[in-house]
Formats: sequence, C-alpha cells, structure tokens
Amino acid sequence: MKDIVALGELLIDFTQDGVSAQGMNEYERNPGGAPANMLVAAGNLGCSTAMIAKVGDDMHGRFLKAVLDEHGVDTSSVIFDRNAFTTLAFVNISPDGERNFSFARKPGADTCLRPDELDKELIKTSKIFHFGSLSLTDEPAKSATYAALNAAKESGVTICFDPNYRAPLWPSFEAAAQAVREALPYADIVKISDEETLLVTGVEDPVDASKRLVESGIKAALVTLGKDGALVRSRDGFTFVPAFVGNVIDTTGAGDSFTGGFLARLIQSGQKISEVSLDDLCEFAKTGNAVATLCIQKRGGISSIPRKEDVEKLIG
Repeated sequence: MKDIVALGELLIDFTQDGVSAQGMNEYERNPGGAPANMLVAAGNLGCSTAMIAKVGDDMHGRFLKAVLDEHGVDTSSVIFDRNAFTTLAFVNISPDGERNFSFARKPGADTCLRPDELDKELIKTSKIFHFGSLSLTDEPAKSATYAALNAAKESGVTICFDPNYRAPLWPSFEAAAQAVREALPYADIVKISDEETLLVTGVEDPVDASKRLVESGIKAALVTLGKDGALVRSRDGFTFVPAFVGNVIDTTGAGDSFTGGFLARLIQSGQKISEVSLDDLCEFAKTGNAVATLCIQKRGGISSIPRKEDVEKLIG
C-alpha cells in the first residue's frame, strides 16, 4: 500500500538560466511535471509514493525515471513509449519569479497513456490518489484518468485534484473550464491557485470560490495565494494561513510543493479528510506553505523541493 499515488504528466522543464556569450537565452534541463513534483515533496516528508505516467523512450524519459527513482518514488508504473517523445516545457522567468510557458507536446508521451496500461491494484490500495487536468486535455490519457478515478472511487480512496491550468495546452478557456468542472465530483480535496478560481468555480474571489467548492461536496478546498499564503475551507468554515518569508527565484513547483506538504501531514495525522477539523487543515497548510517557500528559492521543480529537516527548521 502506498500513501500517495499520482497520475499525470512527467516532463522536462527547460528553465531560462542566463544568456550565452552570443546573447542567446540559455536553458537548464529540470525534471518536472506537477504530479511528480508533488510526490517528491510528500516523499521528502516521509510518505511512500508511486507515479503513473508515460514518457518517451528517449534520453529525457530515462532521465526522468532515474530522478524519481533517486527520490524514492515507485516508478513501476512509468511506461516508455517508442512512438512519442517526452513532453518538454520551456519556461521563461520574469524578474519577480513568475513564469511563461511554451510546450512541445504534439503529442507528448504523457497524453498517450491508455486505460489498459493502468495498475488498478496500485490505485485501489493507496491512501490518496492525486491527479491534475493536463491528463484531461487529450485522448487516450483522458480515458485513462477517468478509469483511474473510478477505480479509486469504488475502493474508497481519498482523491485529490489540482487542476494546474496551463492555457497553451487547451483549445480555449471554456474547454478547460468544462473539463475541470466535469472532474470535480470525483474529488475529496481540491487545491487551486488564486489565478484558477474563475476557471474552476465561475467566480474570482477566493473566499467565494472555496465556498462553492465545499457546497458542491468537496471536503477540503485549498486556495494558494502566492505571497499571502493560502486559504483553507471545510464544512466548518474557512481561514487564511499566512506564508513564510522567502526570496523568490522561480515559482515553478510552488503549488505542487504546497500540496505535497499538505497531503503528507494529512497522511501522518492518521485521519480521513472527512474527519479533520479546520484547525487541522490550517496545520497541514502551514507545512505546505513552508515547503513552497523553500521551493521558490531555487530554480526548477523537483530539483528545488526541500528536505524534511529544512522544512522543520523553517516552521520552527
């Protein structure tokens, strides 16, 4: 039994890293993909984790599997595809650490995962199953995602959903909103950013958005607010959890790290998400904020995720 199993994109982030002597932008190869980032964050805090993904049978795919292996993530369900290339994301970073994405994914191997390739026993025996919306953009990955969700739901597994909206990968905002909202009923926990509130709920205000999520049946709604920390809401109400202070270098992986920290604390509490109090959610989110704060002080996704001792030191 794994604490957390995640399904979704496993890709390379080519992150802008200076300018060459010839005046050309230079890019650093960083392992990433939102579900993978989250698993490494949770794993660094002591959780057992597994990844379900498809990568190209190429240098980047083999590199990604090796990185996850190094971080203790079970990669027995990472599949190599000879007919599709590992998805690549090119990331430009603004002076304040915010990112602009361009993708090489037509198709990327992550979109080619099929339902018949799933290890459903791995999903059914996990404590938490996590997914995002990038596996909903194309077939057959969309059908594979829903097959996994049905397996998790039927087995009573807690389901966590982080839409992780990336506009260039969708034909339109409306198409993304429809796909995300169709997946919401499967989720027990939903984590969104303050930039995704309108997409996911139809309203922009984080307080109103979180209320709509809980009223729709979500047991815990989490809204990350950048430098302002996070908002958490359950049936008992909502509260804001302040961020820690940190120097922003690159925000890649910040939301994923937050989710990994939050889920790790939930697992370690021994409680089901339906049992936790609002105070518990705040404590879980405090750890999430600490992990995210340390993450944004380095470049890249997986490579920037902090160690347990550093998180504990920051929390104090």
